[in-house]
Order: sequence, then structure tokens, then C-alpha cells
Amino acid sequence: MPTKYSNKINKIRTFALSLVFIGIIVMYVGIFFRNSPIIMSLTMLLGFLFVISSTVVYFWIGMISTKSVKVICPNCNTPTKVLGRVDACMNCNEPLTLDPDLEGKEFDLKYNRKKS
Repeated sequence: MPTKYSNKINKIRTFALSLVFIGIIVMYVGIFFRNSPIIMSLTMLLGFLFVISSTVVYFWIGMISTKSVKVICPNCNTPTKVLGRVDACMNCNEPLTLDPDLEGKEFDLKYNRKKS
């Protein structure tokens, strides 16, 4: 079974969205500790920190997204953003590369590391 690749920007956005939901769930758990104000306050504060960290991650990926290279995917003919030497299309998950030396080679995310 071939490995399914996904775009790096989409992965980071999914992580940020999960931080929002984790924060809301943690704050909701704090409601069950109404009798203990310290535990309730700690869970509310922890949930708030998750939501704030999500905002930071969204801001960070937004800044990275503005500097990324836009290419036209050869498979679906839609513009997509590519981070690094190899990435996947944001729409159809087609492996893409900007490096002419990697044309025709097997898609591997290790090509984005500096030592490979």
C-alpha cells in the first residue's frame, strides 16, 4: 500500500486546530471540579494556554505561508504552496519537488533535511 503524503502547511494547521479542541476539552473537564477551586482554576488556565498556543501556531504558519513558493500542481492544475525541497499538493496530495536533482526520484520527506 503506497504511503499517503500530505502538505506540511495543512499538517501544521491541523495541529493548531487540534490545540483549540484540546483546550476547550480541558476547560470543560474543569467544570467537573467546581468543588475544588484550585483544580478548576488550573484546568481553566491550562485550557486557555492551549488555545493561546494555537493562536501562536496559526500566526507562525501564516507567516511561513506568505513566504512559501506557489506552484501549479501538474496533477490537478491548481495553485499550491510548497515548503522545502519536497512537499505534497494541498488539494490532491501529489508529491511535488522544486529541486531539479530530485526529478524522477522516489518521493521521500528526508530530502528536506539538511544532511541528506
